[in-house]
Amino acid sequence: MARLHLSAALFVVCIGAPMAPAIPPHRALFDATKAEMAGNADWVIDADTHNVGTGSGGAMTVGAGSDSNPQRFPTPAQSGITSSTPETYWQGSLSAWGVALVQRGVSVETLPIGGRITYGDSTNAQDLSNYSLYIVDEPNIAFTSAEKTAIINWVRDGGGLFMISDHNASDRNNNGIDSVGVWNGLLNSNSTGSNPFGITFNVDNISPTSTYVDTAASDPVIHGPAGTVAQMIYHNGASITINTAQNATAKIAIWTTSSHASANGMVAYAMYGLGRVVALGDSSPFDDGTGDPGDTLYNGWSAEAGGDHARAAINASIWLDNPPAACAPPSVGTLATTGAVDGSPFALAVLSSGSGALSYQWRRNGSPLVDGVRVSGAITRTLLIDPVLLADAGTYDVVVTNTCSGSNASAGSNPVVVSVLCRPDFNGVGGLTTQDVFDFLNAWFAADPRADFDGSGTLTVQDIFAFLNAWFAGCP
Repeated sequence: MARLHLSAALFVVCIGAPMAPAIPPHRALFDATKAEMAGNADWVIDADTHNVGTGSGGAMTVGAGSDSNPQRFPTPAQSGITSSTPETYWQGSLSAWGVALVQRGVSVETLPIGGRITYGDSTNAQDLSNYSLYIVDEPNIAFTSAEKTAIINWVRDGGGLFMISDHNASDRNNNGIDSVGVWNGLLNSNSTGSNPFGITFNVDNISPTSTYVDTAASDPVIHGPAGTVAQMIYHNGASITINTAQNATAKIAIWTTSSHASANGMVAYAMYGLGRVVALGDSSPFDDGTGDPGDTLYNGWSAEAGGDHARAAINASIWLDNPPAACAPPSVGTLATTGAVDGSPFALAVLSSGSGALSYQWRRNGSPLVDGVRVSGAITRTLLIDPVLLADAGTYDVVVTNTCSGSNASAGSNPVVVSVLCRPDFNGVGGLTTQDVFDFLNAWFAADPRADFDGSGTLTVQDIFAFLNAWFAGCP
């Protein structure tokens, strides 16, 4: 049979992360493992004891002071909260936030001192896979590499992360890093090798009163179930920069000035994979003024900005807690290829599936193919080369891409080596010999359809002439 041979069939695999744990909805986790209680701060929803202080390496240590030592479950039990329950039901400067979430159907917990930040670890009862919302207010201890990977992968798989910073040089536990450094360490130095959220906290100290909010009706922080936000007040915070080249979905909800630039945000948000993130550069807006009796606290939650700080927190929290429906990344399946010969049409096709529109890119020897005189379908599911030439031999693969919640996902086939045989090499041994002539003539006399060398559909003496002309012309 005159043919173009593939040295291997086109086997295609679905490439992606292992199956992610199912993330349950409406469960919030407030972090307390990163010295959020150090100094004059009390970023917890509830603490029954106050017996910790700053110890070695800035870690909160029992017996070293009288700061809050929050337990996992706030008390009294959240089952007792009604629509009229005051924030003083719990003791913590974020108790108003915690109570408000419970009133909206979100259960709350604290990741206490000694808790582990993991994702997919079944030995950890407070693994991130058990929560839909993770709130970290002014962390003062850097995330480890493993913790960064856990957080980013959890967001990718549908988690909602609320990142709250404070101003530059706000190192409350005196360990050499402040919340700006902690967050930027997560955002810019992680296992992805990039800034996956497209958000950075600026190294500055600002105190604007801003009414420069996003007017888009789709903005989830400005417009949400808690109402419309019209302003925000910083008391020494860090501004925010977004980079849409790093994450095309990154947006600013509130700016520091009338200049709606990418580098002067107060609140920003983005989507990543199936999840979402919100960033705010000051912890003051969410302080409810109550909590650790040894700290000087201020009511930024409801006593400032006409209550807009509380509205912004709840709007953002509900948006983070309700990610869009799961988006299926591309899956590429196996499809048999058809044979061809030098000078004949040759096609490679692939079956694929996934959410939304799929895009394709066929490649040869790692370089993208483009449509031209002989090539068509380079960015479709079927690649056609007509006619195929000896020079088209090489390694082929295809990359299939879609967009899941603003983050591109792709799957690639395994490479396949395509070997193009010279057309008059009738027996396919890889060179021209008189045996090719004998084999062709035997096929022609036997009325073998393979001997239809001129492609006319019938066997005639013209096939013999066409074969001999090609045989004498030789192969390049």
